[in-house]
Amino acid sequence: MASEPVARAVAEEVGRWGSMKQTGVSLRYMMEFGSRPTERNLLLSAQFLQKELPIRIARRALELESLPFGLSRKPAILKVILGEWSVNKVRDWYLDSFRDIRYFPEVRNRNDELAFTQMIKMIKVRHNNVVPTMALGVQQLKNEQYRTRKIPTAFDEIHEFLDRFYMSRIGIRMLIGQHVALHDPDPEPGVIGLINTELSPIQVAQAASEDARSICLREYGSAPEIDIYGDPTFTFPYVSSHLHLMLFELVKNSLRAVQERYMNSDKDVPPVRIIVADGAEDVTIKQVSDEGGGIPRSGLPRIFTYLYSTAKNPPDMDCPSEGVTMAGYGYGLPISRLYARYFGGDLQIISMEGYGTDAYLHLSRLGDSEEPLP
Repeated sequence: MASEPVARAVAEEVGRWGSMKQTGVSLRYMMEFGSRPTERNLLLSAQFLQKELPIRIARRALELESLPFGLSRKPAILKVILGEWSVNKVRDWYLDSFRDIRYFPEVRNRNDELAFTQMIKMIKVRHNNVVPTMALGVQQLKNEQYRTRKIPTAFDEIHEFLDRFYMSRIGIRMLIGQHVALHDPDPEPGVIGLINTELSPIQVAQAASEDARSICLREYGSAPEIDIYGDPTFTFPYVSSHLHLMLFELVKNSLRAVQERYMNSDKDVPPVRIIVADGAEDVTIKQVSDEGGGIPRSGLPRIFTYLYSTAKNPPDMDCPSEGVTMAGYGYGLPISRLYARYFGGDLQIISMEGYGTDAYLHLSRLGDSEEPLP
């Protein structure tokens, strides 16, 4: 454990770096720069990240110090793992990462760059569980408010905070992931770091659908069919992992809704439908058209908040989750919308109670974007 003078010095350093202005990087620049992953370009990239990441990480650490509505005091904001595992706050993960980067020697040559790359790769792994851990804390807060019958006056503030926090997290992980991926000695054709310049949305939809159906089969013993429509030859530049995450979440929600509506019915189970359309401005995926009964009109304004879930039995908050579940803490949709908005797109939900729900995922064409990313 750090001594008090050291801890004070780190806190002052975090405050200083957290007050600096971050530098945005456009997708076009990432693609042009990453298309030539020479030793010099990788060195320049590492030198940029050594200055940029502490600013972004320090800002998140400072925000975690002042979480609204008592959120920072919720036990589930801590990384609570069974048995003798140590308990660390999410904020401490950010402070550890800040220290790792700030105290790393200045990157001057190829060896420094390779060592720095390994270090930030480990930082990315360290933060893998930030989203579900934060979600546990929000869920506990929500349950406490309903149990004590307090008016949740600060829930809007919590939602705004989490939107900022998660959007920044997406940006940090994109910067780290892009730099690390540029070291791949044998990238697939058309792939520049994390960006696939020839991504097939049909293929990603198929992969996400297969993954979601496997989860549905595991939990229910059966799963609705999924029909995918669109031009299989159409491609556009996008980040494959981001699109997979969004489609997986949407398909998973639709499969659960349809499965639970028809599981005790003699009627034929209708398929979930996905339509990919290539527009002049956006690539739009009508995803997912289902017949799972829809969402009540009163619930629609809340579906993108972190305090809403349609799950009848959310996962146990006191136990770690064993893999992906069909429904959880209510952060899947808002996180998916943030991923869409990160690149200038959006996610819209239209529902007809008693029938089903349509999700419209609008994806911006990244190749023409010169706007700095968050």
